Amino acid sequence: MNRSDASSSSPSPASPAAAPRPVRQAATLIVLRDGAQGLETLLLRRAEKLNDQNSGASVFPGGLLDAHDRRLHAFCAGLDDAAASARLGVAQGGLDYYAAAVRECFEESGLLFALDGQRHLVNLSQLDAAQLAAMRAAAAAGTEALVSMCEERGWQLAMDRLAYLAHWLTPPGMPRRFDTRFFVAALPPGQSVQIDHMEIADHAWLRPLDAIDPARRLKLMNVQRRILQQLAQFTTVDECLAHARGLQRIVLNMPRLANGPGGPRPINIDEPAYAEIGFVDPDGRGHARYALEAGLVLALSPRVLRVTARQGEGPGAHSYYVGAAGGDAWALIDPQLDDPAHAQALLAAAPGPVRWLLSTQGGIEPVVVQALRAQWPGAEHPQLEHGQELMLGDAALRVLAPAGNAGTRGFLLLPDAMLFAGAARWSASELPEHVAWLAHSSGFLQPAR
Repeated sequence: MNRSDASSSSPSPASPAAAPRPVRQAATLIVLRDGAQGLETLLLRRAEKLNDQNSGASVFPGGLLDAHDRRLHAFCAGLDDAAASARLGVAQGGLDYYAAAVRECFEESGLLFALDGQRHLVNLSQLDAAQLAAMRAAAAAGTEALVSMCEERGWQLAMDRLAYLAHWLTPPGMPRRFDTRFFVAALPPGQSVQIDHMEIADHAWLRPLDAIDPARRLKLMNVQRRILQQLAQFTTVDECLAHARGLQRIVLNMPRLANGPGGPRPINIDEPAYAEIGFVDPDGRGHARYALEAGLVLALSPRVLRVTARQGEGPGAHSYYVGAAGGDAWALIDPQLDDPAHAQALLAAAPGPVRWLLSTQGGIEPVVVQALRAQWPGAEHPQLEHGQELMLGDAALRVLAPAGNAGTRGFLLLPDAMLFAGAARWSASELPEHVAWLAHSSGFLQPAR
């Protein structure tokens, strides 16, 4: 049994000195049935183990691909490698994922998606107890078992009963990373779950909404919880399978690790902070933030420091220090000095002497300029025109003026391809092609396109 997890419920990033771990390929089969109150899915509870952060978690059957899965190609019905690879968007070897999903499901749950000589789904309940026990023991002993069973009994694996649903990749920075394909299939008739009570301690058939209900207190990893939320929209197995088969493009979901008020956790692709986390911390070291917090000072890059003002009890507008790492000339964009505590924090966060005082709104109140010049006597507040550039060490800051927004300015940091856009919403036609990121006066850093 090769257990894999697409992401962790308790992220623990690798240390900065740790070498990146290889990404391992895995497959998971989500087994569904129609229950008395609606769609139900099979969940297996992992056995409790020391030094296993996902010990006791409720998971779908699945695990790692191995060399024997290629041997199963000869016993696959309803799908060949070319069609499977096209469906998964890989050059070749797509059928390995389907084979691994079926094999792992049999090893972990005793459910087998196979056809007999009459092209009917195998009814394991027709086997006597001794035969079934021998098959389960062989499956638990090694991955070659399913190949032998297909050879001896003339079975073929029912690959066309599986529908491809999702693709998840473990976040960067995790000590173990898995590239996992998720499939869904209906429970084969005449079969029941038979767990080994060693790797798998228990199982349950649950409606997706019941499984994610906090009152049930299941230990769910991020990927399981998200897929259960996805499954909750369907009322029947046929409805879910039709949806999966109709998907034209399945997006890779790769959570990213970040910290925040609730502690470290994976951030999913549809959360507001996702893109910024990828820019700030592409290697998953864990120093990016998933919440905008009043008073937070965050290095977006070696050249950009963001300081978030307070507004009541929550975060307000951002101020940005922009310059060259280790340099002695910085620009301060949109200083916020309304709150004395924030003004003190803003000044304390300065990475170096400030030479330029800039505003995306065209001007800074004289009292603010005066207060900042008390800190940096040589600071200038210039009136800049479109196309002008300020040199901050090895970093060039170019002034952009959006059409139809008199008095507003944007500042493009060329090395980072980052535009400090203020509160203005720039149209795509106004953005130079090399602008990759937008840093607004509020909210998270966002891709320009």
